[in-house]
Amino acid sequence: MKVALCLTIGLGLMPFGASAGIVQTQAGPMMITAVAGGMDEPWGLAFLPGDAFLVTERGGSLHYVEGGNLQIVEGVPAVFAAGQGGLLDVMVPQDFASSREVWLSFAAPAEGGAATAAGVGRLSEDGTRLDGFRTVFVGDAFPGGRHFGSRLVEMPDGTVALTTGDRGTGPDGLQAQDPLSSLGKVILMNRDGSPAIAQEGWLPGAYSRGHRNIQGAALDLGGQLLTVEHGAQGGDELNAPKGGRNYGWPVITYGIDYSGAPIGEGQAKEGMEQPLHYWDPSIAPSGLMVYSGKLVPEWQGDIFFGSLNSDFLGRLDPGSPAPTGYAEERIAAPETGRVRDVTESPDGAIWFLSVHDGMVYRMAPEG
Repeated sequence: MKVALCLTIGLGLMPFGASAGIVQTQAGPMMITAVAGGMDEPWGLAFLPGDAFLVTERGGSLHYVEGGNLQIVEGVPAVFAAGQGGLLDVMVPQDFASSREVWLSFAAPAEGGAATAAGVGRLSEDGTRLDGFRTVFVGDAFPGGRHFGSRLVEMPDGTVALTTGDRGTGPDGLQAQDPLSSLGKVILMNRDGSPAIAQEGWLPGAYSRGHRNIQGAALDLGGQLLTVEHGAQGGDELNAPKGGRNYGWPVITYGIDYSGAPIGEGQAKEGMEQPLHYWDPSIAPSGLMVYSGKLVPEWQGDIFFGSLNSDFLGRLDPGSPAPTGYAEERIAAPETGRVRDVTESPDGAIWFLSVHDGMVYRMAPEG
């Protein structure tokens, strides 16, 4: 295999485009290739026009990678980099070629602790800085460093969805149920950061409630928002949030408390939505992508996600029912340690971030 020049990337060196290995899948052998590395807790990945892409590090750095060169992007906001907090997701809108906008979500230092926040700036032509970055949303502040949620998705109408977590308020905290709280919600914003939805009795912009900690979000091929969220001990969920709906946490769940005690009122309650799929025991799902089928037609419409505690890249087939929702394939290889994000590249390859070794990987059919 032809290998490009080595590049200096933060904490180390790696051969750009070096082959990492072959993994067997239900669709045949796939080649996993190392793309970039040397990062400390990479969290979010987004593609730019051409061959460039952006990667966030939880500690607060945004990286711009193009043509085998990696550089730090200046102009990123200060973040609360403790526990699970820090610089989190990155989203590039469809109109980037004209707007140059890049959205970031992050844990922001705030009076009373920290809060899930989102903001937007304009990427300079050389990729070295975010100009005019402004924070457009700051949620409720809460002490501690748990459950910030924090995925960003551009919706079909151009609005921006931000996911939040319950901030670790636990089975006895009802902030995720409170429609006036920003915790445990999907928040919908216009491109200027103003609330994109107003529901009577709800926080402006709050779209859905009853979420514990949404760690992955994406649109399916029909434009429906999908999310994956962490349960407690068991009860991780795949949902399709809709406006005004209640997804149950912590009143209903398929999980139990870490103490072994039951949580809430059981697994179902009138007026609360059931997940499309759930995991018990927990796999700590993170990142989410619905595949176009461009390189692997048999995977068209399938849902890909990472696992943070079981070291695999997962695939759900919505066309194949299973007791927990959908039939599942777990793609495990040495490279799939603590997969934090997964997305489809413009050429149809599947890219993912491994927290375990601080790498960006590309997976595509062998040959």
